[in-house]
Amino acid sequence: MTKTALITGASRGLGASMAKALATDHHIIAVARTVGGLEDLDDHIQAAGGQATLAPMDVTNPDAMAQLCRSIYDRWGGLDLWVHTAIHAAPLTPAAHIDTKDWDKSVATNVTATATLIAMVAPLLSAQSRAVFLDDAGVAGRKFFGSYGATKAAQIALAQSWQAETVSTGPKVSILTPDAMPTATRARFHPGEDRAGLTPSADVAARLLSELRS
Repeated sequence: MTKTALITGASRGLGASMAKALATDHHIIAVARTVGGLEDLDDHIQAAGGQATLAPMDVTNPDAMAQLCRSIYDRWGGLDLWVHTAIHAAPLTPAAHIDTKDWDKSVATNVTATATLIAMVAPLLSAQSRAVFLDDAGVAGRKFFGSYGATKAAQIALAQSWQAETVSTGPKVSILTPDAMPTATRARFHPGEDRAGLTPSADVAARLLSELRS
C-alpha cells in the first residue's frame, strides 16, 4: 500500500524539496497558496515517476483545512507523515515598530494555523506515523526578528508539547533544525548575503529525511 505524506507549505523552499525527496516512496499531498509553485512541483514529481495531489489552500482557513483532512481520510484512511513548513515571514523591524497587519498574519499562520492543524491532522496519524516541524534555532530574541521570532518560537512550543504528550502513544513528533538555505525567505531576512556558503534545500531535505529514517 502506498504511503502518504502531507506537506503544508509545499510550493517552494524546503517544503518543495521535502516533497520531491519523499515522492520516491510516498503519495504527496501538497498544500500551498501558490498554484504555480504547486504545478511546478507536480511536474517534477510526475517526471520522476511519483504521484501528488495538489491542494491550493491557505493553512489559515480552518474550513478548507477541515475539508482537506476529511478528503484525506475518505481517500486514504489516514497519513503516514506530516511535514509542516508553512510560515509567514514578516519583514524585519524594530519591536517598537511592528506593523499590526504583519503581526496578525504572523500569529494566524505560524501559531493559530499550527494549533488548528495539529488538532485536525492528529486523528489521521497512527501510532507509527510521524509529524515533522522545523525549528529556526537562534531566531527568537534576535534584534528586528520580533514578529517572526516570537511566532516561530510559539509554533515550536506547540510542537514540543505535542511531542511530550505522544511519547508513549504516538505519533512520533520530530522537531528538526535545517541548515541555512538560499531560499526566498532567507533572502528577505538577509539581503545582499553571499549565498555561496548556504546549503541547497535539496541537500537539507536529504539530510533531514536521513535523520528521520534512522
